[in-house]
Amino acid sequence: MTLSDAELERYARHIVLREIGGAGQLRLGAAHVVVIGAGGIGSPAIQYLAAAGVGRLTLVDDDRVDLSNLQRQTIFSTDDIDRAKVAAAADAARRINPHVQVEGVATRIDAANAAGLIADAGVVLDGCDNFATRLAVADAALAAHIPLVSAAVGQFDGQLAVYRGWEAGKPCYRCLVGDDPDRAEASCAEAGVLGAMTGVMGSLAALEVIRAIVPFGDDPAGRLLLADALAFRFRTLSVPKDPGCRCAG
Repeated sequence: MTLSDAELERYARHIVLREIGGAGQLRLGAAHVVVIGAGGIGSPAIQYLAAAGVGRLTLVDDDRVDLSNLQRQTIFSTDDIDRAKVAAAADAARRINPHVQVEGVATRIDAANAAGLIADAGVVLDGCDNFATRLAVADAALAAHIPLVSAAVGQFDGQLAVYRGWEAGKPCYRCLVGDDPDRAEASCAEAGVLGAMTGVMGSLAALEVIRAIVPFGDDPAGRLLLADALAFRFRTLSVPKDPGCRCAG
């Protein structure tokens, strides 16, 4: 695999980075990333992953674009209202970068289909909006030994982590949240969410997907990034592997 003259120019700002370079850009071009959720977090993440030249993107979401989405889901426009989110997002990603192969899967991911939907991914980005789905995606990624980038937003807060729970000393998602799939959750419609906060966390999630494909800097696995827009503060917490968790054997 080689980069064309157009691709060399398109990705020039990546290629001049010593940590990425031409070899790293080729790795991005050969990568397959599955994005769960084309909403507030998925919207900026899809745009940046397409712009970065990730060769293949699979977008999984069963929702349709609603007028109330447009306050934060910037990959969509008013003309996309009532379209399937994955179709509209795929079209937008192709407009950003015609070198990227994008597939939209308009289905709701759950424990029964998660393994098949992520089977040949190199990285999974989970930005879905409910806890049961997050557990299903996390379990499937753990079983398949696929790095999981998990991001979430609520009101003015955000969190982000990378999970590789099959590795010694590295936690899985359940090490952080436990096993209860029925925990109470407030939706964005009920609690509200700052639109720009989803942009921050979705962009950071895209950054961690790129890091998972082309390693650079410090390994984030085993740490949880917490963002608080009210306090103008970012914090990083250590997440230990739970010796009683299924990922610990």
